[in-house]
Amino acid sequence: MSGIYIHIPFCKQACHYCDFHFSTSMKKKEDMVSAIAKEIQMRKSEFKNETVETIYFGGGTPSVLENSELQFLIDTVYKNYKVADIPEITLEANPDDLSSERILELSKSPINRLSIGIQSFYEDDLKMMNRAHNSAEAKRCLEYATKYFDNISLDLIYGIPGMSDEMWKQNIETALSFGIPHISSYALTVEPKTALKKLIDTGKIAAPQDEVASNHFMILVEMLQKNDFIHYELSNFGKENYFSKNNSAYWLGKKYIGIGPSAHSYDGEKRGWNVANNSLYLKSIQENILPLETEILSKSDRYNEYIMTGLRTIWGVSLERIEKEFGEDYLNYLKKQSQKFVNDDLLSIQNNILKPTAKGKFLTDGIASDLFYLNLEE
Repeated sequence: MSGIYIHIPFCKQACHYCDFHFSTSMKKKEDMVSAIAKEIQMRKSEFKNETVETIYFGGGTPSVLENSELQFLIDTVYKNYKVADIPEITLEANPDDLSSERILELSKSPINRLSIGIQSFYEDDLKMMNRAHNSAEAKRCLEYATKYFDNISLDLIYGIPGMSDEMWKQNIETALSFGIPHISSYALTVEPKTALKKLIDTGKIAAPQDEVASNHFMILVEMLQKNDFIHYELSNFGKENYFSKNNSAYWLGKKYIGIGPSAHSYDGEKRGWNVANNSLYLKSIQENILPLETEILSKSDRYNEYIMTGLRTIWGVSLERIEKEFGEDYLNYLKKQSQKFVNDDLLSIQNNILKPTAKGKFLTDGIASDLFYLNLEE
């Protein structure tokens, strides 16, 4: 199983918390679509023996593309790659782009999964984050989307300053009322060089509190599990048969090609990333040069990556796989490093699988970094 991720580097406006690569100027949109199609074609040799099972339009805001532009890119993948009979084709979209007409049009296209950036159903939160939609649009778009799409995910942000536990519960209840089968939820984080960081530094907005975020996370896990969602990755909850195939492929270490400015790729041995600059990307593709840098992963890099992704998922870290792929030294190191977390009931080992406990889940990323193998011997 392998996937193609297509990064669409445009947004109508910049959300205050976002540090992803995008431009709010649409001037080069047509050139960019042509360049992305050309990169898809240029990289087909990387998937000679692979079947593409997922195509994911991320960004930025891919829903700023016309349906014809999305169709053109999907057709380009089909022309150049072997594609599964029923691939999962996801479009990330914002509510303000999803009118009833647009949703109907999309439902007739090969796109069969929508990932909708709701973030909150509260007006004040949306204004503070500088989202382009309002609460009424969020609800209206979900009403329409659920009529035409079965496979829908929505994003919610927790740990927002001023959001009480009760308000957070209400946000989750509202999401659940639409019968959505997948929810992705993230803590509000303050990235350097974002508008949010500036607003906090100048005292216009309070900084998010870890304790509030931790409480919200516990509430989220409890409420979604009661509603038959499976907590299959730290930030992702899906009903049975509705896990994101695209994201699951990342976490399970499958191959994927990232197309477009700033997109990342991985083939099991090396990691690659495209230049995060629209003009440089366009210039490079026009000159028939892939704007791609790569690094070959050392054994320790691959081990650390498996620890990080494995601990975040329902599948955990297989001690058998550690021994088989990395050897006894790595296995002994992992057992030694993880012992204190097992003693503190933050990690557990069952059936030779290392996983975070309910108590350890919110701390997963910090725990993983303590298990990394740092003596890079290669």
